[in-house]
Amino acid sequence: MTYSGAVKVGGPADVHELQDLMISKVAVGAMNNNAYLLRCRATGEQLLIDAAADAETLLTLIGDDGIASVVTTHQHGDHWQALGRIVEVTGPHTYAGRYDAEGIPVPTDVPVEDGDTIKVGRVSLTARHLVGHTPGSIALIYDDPHGHPHVFTGDCLFPGGVGNTWKDPKAFASLIDDVESKIFDQLSDETWVYPGHGNDTTLGAERPHLQEWRERGW
Repeated sequence: MTYSGAVKVGGPADVHELQDLMISKVAVGAMNNNAYLLRCRATGEQLLIDAAADAETLLTLIGDDGIASVVTTHQHGDHWQALGRIVEVTGPHTYAGRYDAEGIPVPTDVPVEDGDTIKVGRVSLTARHLVGHTPGSIALIYDDPHGHPHVFTGDCLFPGGVGNTWKDPKAFASLIDDVESKIFDQLSDETWVYPGHGNDTTLGAERPHLQEWRERGW
């Protein structure tokens, strides 16, 4: 089946099968958060992005193989409600942006800096620090050697705009500058975007609107 990235709470995961990596997307919780399970096809090692809510749904998705690591994209509570339970059951290493780690009640084993590499089996992800939605939000980039890049943006980039900065001009300027310089300027139009809520998009679909976003201020 063709991956669409359209999921709903209580519904099945949608699976994006790449040559080296399987990406399973599921929607959880009252705020329709997306959680992503990444599985290295060569080793079977798994990594979870955002243990947002509904721990039992996530544990079912993870299955008997467990996870080696879990990455929290930022400190907002709707992105870590199930983290304590997931850590208790599966015992993974925990990762979060250095400047958001203190806002996450489950201890962060590895505070992440801009440009750090996080591995899942033989697959490498590059963390980019995007400031504005929170002080320490991170995105994860998988530059697929067999195709186009894939980027997990948390709440920093969605179809139609960047994340909420609550009408703070400085926070908005910081976020859109980081998203433009570290995501749009570095990655191709074919790059697939997996956001923290809602449907997926591509950089090519969003790129023509960057100036419009700047002018409207959100």
